[in-house]
Amino acid sequence: MRKLAFLLCIVANFTFVQAQNSEKQLIQNTEKAVKKINDTIEGEGWKSKGNFSLLLNQSSFNNWIAGGEDSFSGTLGINYDLNYKKDDLTWDNKVLASYGLLQTKNADFEKKTDDRFELNSIVGKRAFGEWYYSYFLNFRTQFTTGYIYGQDANGKEIRTENTKFLSPGYLTTGPGIYWTKDDNLKVNFAPLTSKFTFVDSAYTSGIDYVDGTYFGVDANKSIRYELGFYASVYYKLAIMTNVTAENTLNLYSNYLEDPQNVDMDYSLNIIMKVNKYLSANFSFQAIYDDNAFRGFQTRQVFGLGVNFGF
Repeated sequence: MRKLAFLLCIVANFTFVQAQNSEKQLIQNTEKAVKKINDTIEGEGWKSKGNFSLLLNQSSFNNWIAGGEDSFSGTLGINYDLNYKKDDLTWDNKVLASYGLLQTKNADFEKKTDDRFELNSIVGKRAFGEWYYSYFLNFRTQFTTGYIYGQDANGKEIRTENTKFLSPGYLTTGPGIYWTKDDNLKVNFAPLTSKFTFVDSAYTSGIDYVDGTYFGVDANKSIRYELGFYASVYYKLAIMTNVTAENTLNLYSNYLEDPQNVDMDYSLNIIMKVNKYLSANFSFQAIYDDNAFRGFQTRQVFGLGVNFGF
């Protein structure tokens, strides 16, 4: 996390003075700064890599008989890995963060296209072969307030606050057993996993509030606890030259209530490289959690990306 903070400060500073620097010089200076940070943080057994991306989409219409509305959207994303491996001990850490906005010409409000912060950490000690005793932690939330949109009696767009930072927030953690062949394929099973759901009690304290309707949390409470079975799979493959697909699947069954209703979170990220800094990116995510919504939640984003590796 310290490395990410240093990097963002450096990028912001360079952006401010870019009027006095050529693009080539800016890239060279940034790469030197990042290399210096790598040299100070990485030590024996440690490896790190990351990617900063900016996806842009724009549509414009003028006298277009078929119809259309001017729009612009942008999504910022960070995918960062910090891993340790030495002798019979491994420790893998991944940070995923993304935030996107959509602005259309006739809309009263900007709308989010993405809002995600996720931290994954798993430590393992070799048991036998490629199997490790493990302990994992997964934390998820969002950065800003989320709204439900509708219209008033006059047809004017209105919005109602529904979520915000740490409402909900999810913490899932527990011991298990971990299998990994290489950095591209990892599987973890955790049969005694605790899951905590955090919300702002302001959402659960209404007079007419019914237990469990807001992310499964009971009236006047701010935490929901579950104990269950957790499994996760990470698989990265090269589809063809300069095209890679990264898959992540998380499954959770709550022993204490409706264990047959398995929570699922699947993410797919396809990167099609044009050159070192440009790529076409496609992201897809599907979530099933009957405490949040009785059905599948899906999200997909596609656009031209400006990427910077660090």
